[in-house]
Amino acid sequence: MKNIFEVAKHSPMWSGIGFSDFDGMIRCMEARTRNYEKGDVILLSGDTVSNIGLIISGSVKVIKEDMDGNVSILAELAASDIFGEVFACAGIDHSPVTVQASEKCEVLFLNYRKVINSCSSACVFHSRLIENMLKLIAQKNLLLNQKIEIISKRTTREKLLAFFDMQRGMAKKFTIPYNREEMARYLSVDRSAMSNELCKMRDGGLIKFHKNSFEIV
Repeated sequence: MKNIFEVAKHSPMWSGIGFSDFDGMIRCMEARTRNYEKGDVILLSGDTVSNIGLIISGSVKVIKEDMDGNVSILAELAASDIFGEVFACAGIDHSPVTVQASEKCEVLFLNYRKVINSCSSACVFHSRLIENMLKLIAQKNLLLNQKIEIISKRTTREKLLAFFDMQRGMAKKFTIPYNREEMARYLSVDRSAMSNELCKMRDGGLIKFHKNSFEIV
């Protein structure tokens, strides 16, 4: 359990909660771990939502498929990130998205009803956990608003520049978590058109890139 705490403590969800309280709380929340291989579906759109997932190792992607079969990547999550908490707090019984392993990963599942409701044992730090989760949801809402701002741009170049601006922060060099197909899905653009635009931006001296590494010139 100590190794799980070493990962979990980096998540805002567990801010201010020590190992002794963490150990007792996850037992109270009926925690269980499960391992997945790359490409495995962890949560399928339409599945009943009964748990919050905490990524212990590896990474996963959250995807949305429309009625025409078009797939959009909503988020890429790594170790110490969580998923499913929005559905828990919103009272959504069935998942509107699919969560898929981007690589081999381990996930800790917590019974979401045990998370959002104070237990009969009256865990001292349970209210702190709920407060942390609400802050985390607010942060994710800001990220979602950023994505909406990006994909609302008119041209592929404008979307790319807005996306790079979000990814790089204050740094000139940065690495993105997507390959070209995934980045096109995230931006909701055609992959070939996006690749052509990237080459034009590179040839025009705006950016440099190699695979997933980029530099704003």
